[in-house]
Amino acid sequence: MKKYSGIWIVCLVLFALLLPTMALAEAKWPAEPGKGLKKDGKLKIDVANTSQGYFQASLQSKNKHKMKMRVVKGNTTLTYDLNSDAKFEVFPLQFGDGKYTISLYENVSGKKYSAAGKITINVKLDSEDICYYYPNQYVNYKKGSDPVKTAEDLCKNKSQKEAYDAICSYMSKSFVYDFLKAVNIKAGMLPDIDGSFKKKMGVCQDLSAICIAMMRTQGIPARLMIGYADKNYHAWVETEFGGKSYFFDPTAAVNGISKVKEYTIERYY
Repeated sequence: MKKYSGIWIVCLVLFALLLPTMALAEAKWPAEPGKGLKKDGKLKIDVANTSQGYFQASLQSKNKHKMKMRVVKGNTTLTYDLNSDAKFEVFPLQFGDGKYTISLYENVSGKKYSAAGKITINVKLDSEDICYYYPNQYVNYKKGSDPVKTAEDLCKNKSQKEAYDAICSYMSKSFVYDFLKAVNIKAGMLPDIDGSFKKKMGVCQDLSAICIAMMRTQGIPARLMIGYADKNYHAWVETEFGGKSYFFDPTAAVNGISKVKEYTIERYY
């Protein structure tokens, strides 16, 4: 074995030198639903992949009424709109291990809602940040879409940090803020990743979601943060990798918001 020791040392040195530029991890995609179904009332969820940080939910059948889904873990509650077409949507389990209660509510008249189903699940994640590698209802991107293909081209043969910097630079140089949409935006609107990417403009949640979609497909566990920039309701990007935390506000980068003194987190996806 001694006569090969020098070769092994050279190989290890070369590996160490090449490591920063090796290809990033492949993008993660939700599995087809149906292998781990739970049902109650009008609610149906797939829990086959909760260890990966997400579950998929839909109605048992189409419904003409507006539907709300509430996800509760301990003292934390998030409320989502659930589509009425009985199509599965992906939702993150961003609050870590433990018991989640998922409840469905149906709009029966005016602002009145009635209970329409409840399912409890126990979650054990494969890793603390695993849910930030997948698309979900708020950061909804598809295989082969333009943002995904652009991220692949931008980040080819780059390290995580190099890919992160490349995506932030691309967002800063390629997009503008949609001031008209900001005036007309309605409560409850989800980020429009594909539409905003095509127009190269959007409001804060659009720009942040595009940035996060590009990062996640390149193995960067980015989070969509929603809260306040000073007194303005706002969205931005945060991530952690390599033992460091990173912050990026695409809206500020394209001069869509004045200089912010303080960011306050309300929720994240």
